[in-house]
Amino acid sequence: MPDPATRVPSMAGEGPMSYAIFELARAHRGQAAAMLRKMDLHPGQELLLMHLFDRDGQTQSELLEAVGIDHSTVSKSLRRMQDAGLVVRDPAEHDRRVMVVHLTDKGRAMREPISAMWRALEATSAQHLSTDQAETFVRTAYTIVDAINGRAQPQDEPT
Repeated sequence: MPDPATRVPSMAGEGPMSYAIFELARAHRGQAAAMLRKMDLHPGQELLLMHLFDRDGQTQSELLEAVGIDHSTVSKSLRRMQDAGLVVRDPAEHDRRVMVVHLTDKGRAMREPISAMWRALEATSAQHLSTDQAETFVRTAYTIVDAINGRAQPQDEPT
């Protein structure tokens, strides 16, 4: 197995944590994408489905806000999901320009396969971590997300 240092460009030394996050995100997304392909899903579609599992009948705008991706990507994903028979989009009664997204029976049937995929991805990701290391990683990751998004850390939480 090649030494990880030999595949890291020297300029990554200017931001070693940021480069490690990039490598982690790329590896994790690649593994998730491979698992999703087996379910005939594209990356990100599972997140839309997960939000609909929590609350079916959301508007496209609500889903867009929930997953934090741009409008055209959400619209394209929902169109693909509708073509695949996972969701239906109907105009809202209060405003025909607003589209409301509902799961179909086929979409609802994806709950357990997606849940199993996330459990497997979690097990793979944490296989060499103790429970404490995994919990610390999650807290640290959300601290970094909050810093990048400009949200202040609550004062009573240790950093």
